[in-house]
Amino acid sequence: MAFRFVFGPVRSGRLGLSLGLDLLGDAICSFDCVYCEVGPTRVLTTERAAYVPARDILDELSRWWEGVGSGPAGRPDVITLGGQGEPCLNSEIGDIIAGVRRIAPGVPVAVLTNSAHLADPGVRRDLAGADMVLPSLDTLVPREMARLNRACAGLDPEVLARGLLDLRAGFAGRLYLEVLLAAGYNDTAGNLEALREFVPRLRPDRVDVVTLSRPGTLPGVRPVDAAVLETWRAALGGAAGPEQTRREHQQAGDWAAGPAAGPDADPAALVLASTLRRPQTAEQLAAALRLPRPRVQAVLEDLLRQDKLEETRLQGGIYYAARKA
Repeated sequence: MAFRFVFGPVRSGRLGLSLGLDLLGDAICSFDCVYCEVGPTRVLTTERAAYVPARDILDELSRWWEGVGSGPAGRPDVITLGGQGEPCLNSEIGDIIAGVRRIAPGVPVAVLTNSAHLADPGVRRDLAGADMVLPSLDTLVPREMARLNRACAGLDPEVLARGLLDLRAGFAGRLYLEVLLAAGYNDTAGNLEALREFVPRLRPDRVDVVTLSRPGTLPGVRPVDAAVLETWRAALGGAAGPEQTRREHQQAGDWAAGPAAGPDADPAALVLASTLRRPQTAEQLAAALRLPRPRVQAVLEDLLRQDKLEETRLQGGIYYAARKA
């Protein structure tokens, strides 16, 4: 089975084993963040459209579910709407959420978002059917947002904050706020104080303060050190709701054996689809795709020889990313 818009599963640090749906089909976003693991934004826009029609995504998901997902070895922890860009830009996201619920009953639906479009009542209505929304808010300082997130004109921290508060007021699901810190960009005392005041107003179910762990868009963008990360987590995590304690994740060995896309799946296609959206190590790919580590390594080496992958060495290991056309 080969898919264009269904990818993974991917092992998510916040959600467990996550099957991804790419709602854009390309790097289309209202931000061009310097740390983005997908790479530079190709189309910087705030215009909503059916960039990938709901029927195309749901047709692929149906085929994946019938072949793999309905069995005990294939069932993911969550189905996550995200991909290469900002999923809320897809004007059919509400139909996609409803379709996921129909195709994969009982599997939670999560939406990743940069928060830029939550001030739009139409977007908030579309998100109402999700179980979880995971918005990001890296800074409430305008000059920091301009340098870090490089957003479309008209988007600023006030717009994001207002949209988040409006979403929280009417959303019945869980809200997991993410703050990503990049050294020298948004790890300032002013930003920390502003977020410390804002988080209790938002009342998220959890706050995840993270830093770069994969190659970003701009060379030289660095993670903050462990001491800074712990200071921010202590300051913001305590302001979150009852689920703010960091989740205990299953280890790779706990997952059932067998490929995540069925016995006839092409490992090279699985690796390319997954690393197109998220750089990963060989260990992460083997765990998420439930393939033997030596087989994954052989596939990676073959794809490198074909110049279909690029590798980046970081402290966390060697990360592989699919080369974009």
